[in-house]
Amino acid sequence: MAREGAKDYGTVRQEHTEAWEARWEKADVVITGDSAAQQGIRYNIFQLFSTYYGEDSRLNVGPKGFTGEKYGGATYWDTEAFILPMYLALTSEEVPRNLLKYRYNQLAEAKMNAQKIGLPGALYPMVTFTGIECHNEWEITFEEIHRNGTMAYAIYNYVNYTGDTKYLAEYGLEVLIEISRFWAGRVHLSERLDRYMIHGVTGPNEYENNVNNNWFTNYLAVWTLSYTLQQLEDEDFARFGITEDEVRVWRDIVKRMYFPYDEKWQIFVQHDTFLDKELRPADTLRETDLPLNQNWSWDKILRSCFIKQADVLQGIYYFGDNFDFDTKQRNFEFYEPLTVHESSLSPSVHAVLASELGKEEKAVEMYERTARLDLDNYNNDTDDGLHITSMAGSWLSIVQGFAGMRVRAGKLHFDPFLPKGWTEYAFKINFRKSLIQVSVKDEETVLTLLDGAPLVVKVYGEERQLDQAQVFSK
Repeated sequence: MAREGAKDYGTVRQEHTEAWEARWEKADVVITGDSAAQQGIRYNIFQLFSTYYGEDSRLNVGPKGFTGEKYGGATYWDTEAFILPMYLALTSEEVPRNLLKYRYNQLAEAKMNAQKIGLPGALYPMVTFTGIECHNEWEITFEEIHRNGTMAYAIYNYVNYTGDTKYLAEYGLEVLIEISRFWAGRVHLSERLDRYMIHGVTGPNEYENNVNNNWFTNYLAVWTLSYTLQQLEDEDFARFGITEDEVRVWRDIVKRMYFPYDEKWQIFVQHDTFLDKELRPADTLRETDLPLNQNWSWDKILRSCFIKQADVLQGIYYFGDNFDFDTKQRNFEFYEPLTVHESSLSPSVHAVLASELGKEEKAVEMYERTARLDLDNYNNDTDDGLHITSMAGSWLSIVQGFAGMRVRAGKLHFDPFLPKGWTEYAFKINFRKSLIQVSVKDEETVLTLLDGAPLVVKVYGEERQLDQAQVFSK
């Protein structure tokens, strides 16, 4: 029964229609020349925005949204890694801020998670509804601790994109400090090598667990400590209860962390003994083997060299400006052939890196996989519900991948290419209170300032002030 004063159906429907029109006006990605690619990206944006649009910092994105009961609607690190970058560009600044505040509001519970395993600081959960760890598998709960570093990375990503340094002072620093304390408590010093190490972990590649010195985890730990120290340079340590001894230890860990590296291949090694496995590419697998998690025993999977999702490459994706082209290429060419992409999070990372490396065919292949993962049921598991959090990956594949969007020193950079078979693609992004449209054709890219103050952009290495439509030739 309608309550007194309630809106009638016509009013509610009109408001609903107008709200969606406003969302689409800003968020739509238009692809000309490939109807399947167009269908995939629009389907994914719709599913994401139907699940969460950021109005409430008490809420987050469930991996299946409202489409299936698997995972029970819990929150994973997927949000900070894959959804936050998309929402930074397509929504108001309040929305990604709310996603970060969701974690800030659960800092006390994260500290409890760390205390339960005898460690200082905060350990954000792998799976949660309330901030308390809700997963029941030890190799995830206690070992997949790289998620802690992604919480710190999300703060950096938000501040780097928006320029909102006030968030650091009000909320972010406290979270960074407690995560840093966790890392300092979780490492140990190897007297034999005189290097800090992290043993007994599971990296993003969940087809291995209880490994030592997962490169991605070690790198995230050092990066978090470095970033926290950098943000504290002009602060009074005592105001945050940080002791001189803590600062000394953090700096020492940054200086002496061990990273597994192979001189022969000149690659970062996924973990200490990874190269001792029988190495063979995923294309040697039989069709009846795939997906591995439905056809092989876990014993066989864990002993194999096959990678579920980006691991070393996840770190190179996060911190791309820290590595030169040759380093990226060597690691990509080593690890991608071993990867079966049986995590829905994997293809987008590979699409972005392949685009940067000029591997356009591979980039498009990975886009098609992430864009149509559920529409085409790539992993034979869509009946469990849609892969909501990974759907942002199709947007990342286009905007960060094909269009090469990066934010460096407060400026937008683009290095676009047009996939074969496409005649044009276009999208809009918010950037520091300006709305920009990007249109990419074969020989030129056009950037148009639709709203807000003029800003400096860089396309194909050419820097210009964007105060009207600017045409850049490839």
